[in-house]
Amino acid sequence: MSTQNSTASQTGQQPLSREDLAKLVAADIAPGSYVNLGIGQPTKVSDYLTPEQQVTLHTENGMLGMGPEAHGEDIDEELINAGKIPVTELPGASYFHHADSFAMMRGGHLDVCVLGAFQVSAGGDLANWSTGAPDAIPAVGGAMDLAIGAKEVFVMMSLFAKDGTPKIVADCSYPVTGLGCVSRVYTDHGVFLIEQAADGLQLVLREAYGIEAEELVQRFDFPVVIAG
Repeated sequence: MSTQNSTASQTGQQPLSREDLAKLVAADIAPGSYVNLGIGQPTKVSDYLTPEQQVTLHTENGMLGMGPEAHGEDIDEELINAGKIPVTELPGASYFHHADSFAMMRGGHLDVCVLGAFQVSAGGDLANWSTGAPDAIPAVGGAMDLAIGAKEVFVMMSLFAKDGTPKIVADCSYPVTGLGCVSRVYTDHGVFLIEQAADGLQLVLREAYGIEAEELVQRFDFPVVIAG
């Protein structure tokens, strides 16, 4: 709708693929972090973390020290992540009871969790477990625990719904998973930060892909700041 800064411009000529998006998220995770990757798109992030980052991956079904997705002879049917995808283990990996895994999540021991979403509000509210449709199957899993327990919540999702409207909204219309928990949103058309400003929280477009930044923010029905 309106912008408060117009110095930034388009960063990439094409929207980001899922692989490019996962690579970008992986690069933004601070070295030494303890991280949980949600099911769906976020699982791809593990394939782009480097040994130099020394990131330790946690999966809520009871594993610490998870490696990238397993392929071919590396597949062990008993070694899976929360999305039931075969994964590898890194040296020093450990296994534990489901309840202990949730205690790690709820106890604030995770630095970052990366989740998918149906909607994110401009104030950082997360909706990712149900569309509220009569035939929708609720699938909250451990998302509520992760959203509130992790020190930072990154969201990965496509920016636009099938009808062309942004999935970053002023207020979530879908059932909310967590309030004010999201700090960054990574999408195919842009990376957004939810930051504290003098008059409250603001949505900041850090970089745009496949569309000019000024054109992109015009598609929202609330103000979006373009990073300078």
